[in-house]
Amino acid sequence: MSTTVKTRPAALTLTPAAEARIAALMAKAPEGAIGVKLSTPRRGCSGLAYSVDYVSEAAAFDERIETPGGLFFVDGASVLYLIGSTMDWQEDDFTAGFVFNNPNAKGACGCGESFTV
Repeated sequence: MSTTVKTRPAALTLTPAAEARIAALMAKAPEGAIGVKLSTPRRGCSGLAYSVDYVSEAAAFDERIETPGGLFFVDGASVLYLIGSTMDWQEDDFTAGFVFNNPNAKGACGCGESFTV
């Protein structure tokens, strides 16, 4: 009897621009940082927000994504809100930041800082 282990897809797809930004962040990371982590803390008018920060240790349930520039983690409690999402880095003359295309988001606040699922 053969058992096939099915691997699930990553919760999040990173564009090449997002991977390049992670590499740039890791190149100037504070001492002790092992990677960059995305979480979705409760805040804003719609309930959840995207937060990207340096991380010094991996939590047991974090999703780990290896990128050419360093490790990227997705908070284990946030994975369900992010499945199928794409994370991009965009910048122009006036703004720069990570941009998320999240098929799970049912709405967002007017300023775009938070979302609801």
